[in-house]
Amino acid sequence: MGVADASLVEIVPGAHAWVQPEGGWWVNNAGLVAAEDGSRAMVVDTCVSSARTLRFLEAAAEATGGAPVRMAVNTHQHGDHTYGNHLLPGGTVIAAQEKARDAIVEDPFFDDVPRVWEPMPDWSDAVRRPPELTFREELTLHVGGVRAEVRHPGYTAHTPGDAVVWLPEQRVLYAGDLVFNRVTPLIFMGSLEGARRAVEWLDGFGADHLVPGHGALLEGAGIAGALAEQERYYAFVARTAERGRKDGIGPLEAARGADLGEFASWPDAERIVLNLHRAYADAEGREMDMVAAFTDTLAFTGGPLPCDA
Repeated sequence: MGVADASLVEIVPGAHAWVQPEGGWWVNNAGLVAAEDGSRAMVVDTCVSSARTLRFLEAAAEATGGAPVRMAVNTHQHGDHTYGNHLLPGGTVIAAQEKARDAIVEDPFFDDVPRVWEPMPDWSDAVRRPPELTFREELTLHVGGVRAEVRHPGYTAHTPGDAVVWLPEQRVLYAGDLVFNRVTPLIFMGSLEGARRAVEWLDGFGADHLVPGHGALLEGAGIAGALAEQERYYAFVARTAERGRKDGIGPLEAARGADLGEFASWPDAERIVLNLHRAYADAEGREMDMVAAFTDTLAFTGGPLPCDA
């Protein structure tokens, strides 16, 4: 799927989602919140490449009649949500959880990405632009008359600096990568236990509409169903890790012996290896070896990881 396949979807008046089909490696969803009077707009995340980000911003301008983007939120540190920050207007204030900003400043992938994807995503023209505004627990932004509550779950989940954007009056939740809808979740830079806790936390919002970081939009009863699927996946990772450690085998061997079952058809199923590396490291109270995790993932797939970015 290419840049042209993405589309801006109006969820409710003033709240939109930028949906990029497939939603695999480096291909994310983003959001747009616009003031009722057309005076300003806020985006939730950018995209990995200039082409994808510019297409998003062009669609946002068309939908809002050219409302200037005054604010932006990065839901976490990863480049598919942040590398397009440099294309936001110079006066845009970008907000993020404080740990996310630290990680964006120090992101080693920005300058030296491992050559594990094929084809490789290209952000060679990007300029590192970290958020200017940070918060620890929560932050309230006002986009004209629209109240946007930016919240951190209070613990490491997908990453240490996750944030969601909640529009309480519209009942719209931009969940970032705390939710992957029928796309294999990724927690290798986070915490398995935290990711599981975050599922219940997200359910507590009682959202009518949810924009996942990857995958199709969710609404109504579909939200609870997707969250339940994600919890089952995390439980599967936990069981597989526990069994593998008990049997004295490593994450790669545990992944090869696991039956993915209902999750086998989800894109990027090879993430089971990275997730198991995280689960093993957490259980053993040590840092995860990123090089070993990706080496094992390539061994699991037998070659580079597929990427449509």
